[in-house]
Amino acid sequence: MLGRVACCLARRAYTVPMAVSSPELKVFLLATPFFGGLTDASLDLLISMLVERSFAAGETVVAEGEPGRSLFVVYSGQLAVNKQTESGQSFRMSNLEPGDFFGEMTLIEMQNRSATVVVETPTVLYELTTQNLYACYKADIHAYVIVMQNISRELCRRLRRADDRFAKSLMLKAEK
Repeated sequence: MLGRVACCLARRAYTVPMAVSSPELKVFLLATPFFGGLTDASLDLLISMLVERSFAAGETVVAEGEPGRSLFVVYSGQLAVNKQTESGQSFRMSNLEPGDFFGEMTLIEMQNRSATVVVETPTVLYELTTQNLYACYKADIHAYVIVMQNISRELCRRLRRADDRFAKSLMLKAEK
């Protein structure tokens, strides 16, 4: 990919601004829940706004409680989503793999990060900032609406899974 490589000192992640997108990347992104349903032109616009970030195993991508103004799409690698309990223990909430995205809650509610995401295997992510999402809104309202619908659908899927886990937990308690 074309672009300059810069080292992010806070997390030591390497970033590469997207100048050219490969056909493989476009196919991959269209298959993800975040980019599904976009036209070719809308996808090209959004790809031009993405920043590629690479992380080594053990690195923290985002930390619970810190300000967040971007979301990430997992291109490769495995990540763990952890949440701290009131006692300070870390609890694994879920795993992330290629095609998943995270960080969308901060784009919608403008609150601090709700969980910590830690890299388990070398990982490549594509980052989209709130500033770039707003630029998408200004340039291509149709693409923006589709992206927001895709985020809403994914949040609903996650809520359903959480409801199922909660209900299962209550049933197990009731059986004891």
